[in-house]
Amino acid sequence: MRNLSLVAALLAGSAMTTPVLADGHLQIVDGDPLELTIQMNHRAYPIYEEDWPVEQKARELTNVHLVDVTVGANMRTDSENTGRTEALNLMLASGEVPDIVGSSRIRDFVNQYGPEGAFIPLNDLIEEHAPNIKAYYDQRPDIAAAVKAADGQMYYIPYLPDGKYGRAYWVRTDWLNNLGLEVPQTVEEFEAVLRAFKTQDPNGNGEADEIPFFARQWPELIRLVTLWDGRAHGSDTYHDFLVEDGKVSHGYFGEGYREGIKNLARWYAEGLIDPEVFTRGSSARDFLFSENLGGATHDWFASTGGYNSLSSEIEGFELKAMAPPASISGKRVEEHRRILVKPDGWAIGHTNEHPVETIKYFDFWFTEEGRRLANFGVEGMHYDMVDGKPIFKQEFLDAGPVNRSLYQNGAQLQGRGYFQDYNYEIQWTNEFALEGIALYDEGDYLIPDFLGVAFDPEEQKIYDKYWGSVRDYMLERQQAWILGSGDVEAEWDDYLAQLDSLGLQEVLGVMQSAYERQYGG
Repeated sequence: MRNLSLVAALLAGSAMTTPVLADGHLQIVDGDPLELTIQMNHRAYPIYEEDWPVEQKARELTNVHLVDVTVGANMRTDSENTGRTEALNLMLASGEVPDIVGSSRIRDFVNQYGPEGAFIPLNDLIEEHAPNIKAYYDQRPDIAAAVKAADGQMYYIPYLPDGKYGRAYWVRTDWLNNLGLEVPQTVEEFEAVLRAFKTQDPNGNGEADEIPFFARQWPELIRLVTLWDGRAHGSDTYHDFLVEDGKVSHGYFGEGYREGIKNLARWYAEGLIDPEVFTRGSSARDFLFSENLGGATHDWFASTGGYNSLSSEIEGFELKAMAPPASISGKRVEEHRRILVKPDGWAIGHTNEHPVETIKYFDFWFTEEGRRLANFGVEGMHYDMVDGKPIFKQEFLDAGPVNRSLYQNGAQLQGRGYFQDYNYEIQWTNEFALEGIALYDEGDYLIPDFLGVAFDPEEQKIYDKYWGSVRDYMLERQQAWILGSGDVEAEWDDYLAQLDSLGLQEVLGVMQSAYERQYGG
């Protein structure tokens, strides 16, 4: 049975209530509908659909109709979102900037081209015409600072995640039981468990086919350097910068990182890590769990906990979240958390002749009705109000992955600026994930995120000149060391010297100046 008491407590803490307001109070224009053009490149469904049920309801409530003019919608995209960037560049090069531009990874784009005139600055519009957005920023000045460009203006309304916890360590507890092992509490115990998974046939098929540790996204493997007091990703964006004591830095040249990579290379050589970790891709979790081959991973709470449904096919299958193993110095760290503000959202194009109505439309998604629509879909179709709370219909929950179903109906889109409600996820989070969240909540393992910076033109030039080469070299050596075609200990000094020669210090310099300007450091 689901842990109903925990579900109830979480719902109570995050639910939205229904306001008592007059019909038509959300209407932005009278008379004929106002049509605004939109380009939207959402991560999962990269085109705006005018017939989404969510959009149809928004039209009804606001009398604003969005018309799709998306270019580059069918571009293939990779894990670094280059496809979205290419689509935005194609749009800008065409000279036809729509009234609204929404996209994953839009922040750097609008913060670069907004001050050049491609997008309308939003500070005064928010102050005068967007009371709900303004109220949010008044409560969260840190997020307001993170959204601003180098000139102090906001050029986009962001997608704002809700909730604290994202990924966790997961281990096959039935395999532990089969081998008479306890849940590992330290990095040494974790290694011993992985070695037992490799050598002691926990799936009982008489073959040495188990994959002790795997990851759907290979950068999750790099996150394990925290077990040796290193750092990998400064936010939920892979390979991101981080801040320590007010100084911008990066995980990929720290001493703990070196120690971590050295040990991950050893684990890989000993078969404790998936030999296809860099190539297997997003299907790794589906395949390795369904084939009873995967032992441990680091992945999302809700979706990973759902694999316990395999117990109906694999006798005894049980997968549970475990606390981060203590590092070599005894620290328990969970580096991944839900970031406070995403670099996703939407902006107003410079040719928009209705900026006031558009910012009011953006503000609609921060009203209680608009926020509920963005998070849960349409009342009566996707959810019902029960005791003042939006509760998904059972048939909607049963129709497949809830986040996918919401995307297909126009909800939970990263190309829209809105404030997520974690209540939507709680409802399809099973007891295994809820227990894991409670475990992480008790332990307080999370560390602060880096919220990003906005460069002025000169800083941008330096960053663009050097960072691509620095990052490519970091990742090339990282993978080579783990795969055994290099020796991190022997090459470390040369590695640091090469980073400096490629411009690492110049990049850190502009990152620091931008950080201090943006956050007052």
